[in-house]
Amino acid sequence: MMGWLERWHGGTLVRVWAMLVKEFVQLRRDRVTFATMIFIPVGQLLLFGYAINTSPRHLPTAILAHEDNDLTRSLVAALRNTSYFEMTRIARSEAEMDHWLRSGRVLFGVEIPPGFERSVRRGDKPAVLVVADASDPIAANTALGTLEAIIGTALARDRGLPETIQSVPAFEIRQHRRYNPAAVSSLNIVPGLLGTILTMTMLIFTALSVTREVERGTMESLLAMPIKPVEIMLGKIAPYILIGFVQAALILIFALLLFGVPVVGSLALLAALSTLFIATNLSIGYTFSTIAQNQLQAIQMSFMFFLPNILLSGFMFPFAGMPAWAQWLGEALPLTHYIRIVRGIMLKGATLVDLASEAAALALLMLIAMTFAVRRFRRTLD
Repeated sequence: MMGWLERWHGGTLVRVWAMLVKEFVQLRRDRVTFATMIFIPVGQLLLFGYAINTSPRHLPTAILAHEDNDLTRSLVAALRNTSYFEMTRIARSEAEMDHWLRSGRVLFGVEIPPGFERSVRRGDKPAVLVVADASDPIAANTALGTLEAIIGTALARDRGLPETIQSVPAFEIRQHRRYNPAAVSSLNIVPGLLGTILTMTMLIFTALSVTREVERGTMESLLAMPIKPVEIMLGKIAPYILIGFVQAALILIFALLLFGVPVVGSLALLAALSTLFIATNLSIGYTFSTIAQNQLQAIQMSFMFFLPNILLSGFMFPFAGMPAWAQWLGEALPLTHYIRIVRGIMLKGATLVDLASEAAALALLMLIAMTFAVRRFRRTLD
């Protein structure tokens, strides 16, 4: 009896060891799976550790100064020294500053009124207007909380003022939170979810398109037909554009009815740019399908691309708070530009003029993905 058990256990160990060796050999050959196992934990560590910052600093700010004098320069320097405000643009009019806020090029606008220094010396307590893009409450709240402290700093820098003026608040700062004055989190999250859900579903749908044909054995008949690679790609993408449009409409309806998210801007513009975003993601997903050798690899590639979209697009964390290298990576992702588009239209009433650069970026990404996919597509099965 003992001998039989020993032989049985010995045979089991040999077979288990053989299966173990086989799996390692197969894993070594499946480079996409192996890369996924390495990239996902390392990528999460790097992105969360270095790129994510819930207390963003050096936020882009526009200044509209109706006069240039020592007190104005002291005020600008005091704002900059808080490390929350970075003066990136000088506006020539209120309309120009409003355009930058709607387009997302700046998060804050500071307007210093005419006759500011003269009013301070008289003791009239003039008001400095600070307009904040509050569609992202995390980025706006901390920075706005530092404003009152800059009054004393600005006055202390201007040694030409009387000591009595320097000892009391000589001017006031009026805050104007635009687009989400109550800092309701759903107004920030729900529009971003529209792009996130579309990214995930559109990538997976098309990433499986070519690999499914290969695994089912139907690619041979498809290749035998007098059809060009670009025609195959367009034919496979077109149905999913309609599906994606229906998904976007459903999400938008629930956003309006359940979460009370408004659509301040043009619904037609939102539909047109959403279609462009859907087509961009479908093109990228189709590119993955031409690279992957099976459906598992296609799904793995999709999730490897989806992860940085979530973390670097500004959906979960303030985009302006990321380091420069992370922002460069984020600019190469479709979701980054679409989140600016959907928040701009729904919350700010942005127009195509305001969002021209974001729409152009999506079109360029779609063109690059389509070109690569057509070149990669194999006319014959290997």
